[in-house]
Amino acid sequence: MTTATTARTYIITGAGSGIGAATAGLLRERGASVIGVDLRGTEVTADLSTKEGRRDAAAKALELAGGRVDAVIACAGISAPSPLTVSVNYFGVTEFLQLLAPALAAGSSPRAAVVSSMASLQPNSAELVDAMLAGDEDRAVRIGAELAAQGPQIGYLNYPSSKRALSRWVRRECITGRWAGAGIPLNAVAPGTVVSAMTAELLSTPEGRELTDKHVPMPLNYHSDAVVIARLLAWLTSEENTHTTGQTIYADGGADASLRGDNIWG
Repeated sequence: MTTATTARTYIITGAGSGIGAATAGLLRERGASVIGVDLRGTEVTADLSTKEGRRDAAAKALELAGGRVDAVIACAGISAPSPLTVSVNYFGVTEFLQLLAPALAAGSSPRAAVVSSMASLQPNSAELVDAMLAGDEDRAVRIGAELAAQGPQIGYLNYPSSKRALSRWVRRECITGRWAGAGIPLNAVAPGTVVSAMTAELLSTPEGRELTDKHVPMPLNYHSDAVVIARLLAWLTSEENTHTTGQTIYADGGADASLRGDNIWG
């Protein structure tokens, strides 16, 4: 006699392309029910760069889920040298997860995961990171705009700063009552270079690949496909993961080890 099991219900942001789309597809293949959130091409159309958009996205996703959510995976992100990156990559993730936390806590073996980046280890603006961690979006956007006004090279600091803040938020939040207290592991995945629409132009020339590989060396299997990251996100948000929490796991082909070496516990 076999016992019927209910498919797990996932809400995935950024599900219209890249890692989000790969994760949604993989989970559907494994029998999960997936509600995608993105600017286009998903079950919920929403702009996560605004507070209103985040609230609307959470409400619509919960309605489609029938109020039952077992896992949330936040993949939405951009890398523009502008403060929009801060609003999407940090507040569009953290506020969205906080809005869904009560429903998630009522789910079966609830789990949450976000996509950070290898860029979290790159130079960043400490002032901007602090503003994000303080939850002050107005101040963070203002700082991000000041960086952007100095040109694209300085403006790019919006991206690694957003990912550094996101990984630090995961570390801080994972042990709180909202997450650990509700039995919810909360983790981040930090990809190296992923072959996707976001990186296609950069990787299309020898010069672009050389620049990329200088900053993100990947001695193990080189650039990855999005499904590689999707598989890790799937495990982190599965019932099998009971104790891994607060981690930023670098799925980067050895880039972190190449750049930081083994002395990371000092």
